[in-house]
Amino acid sequence: MYEGGGCECDKRCGYHPTCVPMQVGCRKRPWGKFAAEIRDSTRNGKRVWLGTFDTAEAAALAYDQASYAMRGSSSVVNFSVETVKDSLNGTPCCRNMDGESPALAIKAMHKLQKMSLSSNSGEENKQQKNLLIFEDLGSDLLDELLSS
Repeated sequence: MYEGGGCECDKRCGYHPTCVPMQVGCRKRPWGKFAAEIRDSTRNGKRVWLGTFDTAEAAALAYDQASYAMRGSSSVVNFSVETVKDSLNGTPCCRNMDGESPALAIKAMHKLQKMSLSSNSGEENKQQKNLLIFEDLGSDLLDELLSS
């Protein structure tokens, strides 16, 4: 992790239960999720919202991916450069297509991943809704229903 990070309660002590090491490019939202954003040097320093994540590590990795895609190995990252490279392996987001900012490409990649995860869980819920469960009420009741 990034060595220069402090803790959330600003005591920088490392042992308070509320102390959470802060990562570069991410912050904790009041409702417990973690937000990631980066200043985009290709767009005159405009902030690019990378997304909201369940864990600080996921938000920090999103920041690292965008930072590495923009600045290469000279970027300040939370994880090792090798970890960031491995996480980007096989994704087309680092190639500068149509002059698009690498940070915007990373943002789009995370949005697509989040949408595909939520649509998969929606399909599972639909399948469960169409499931009928029959309860065995015994052969006597079945015989009675069939004889009437």
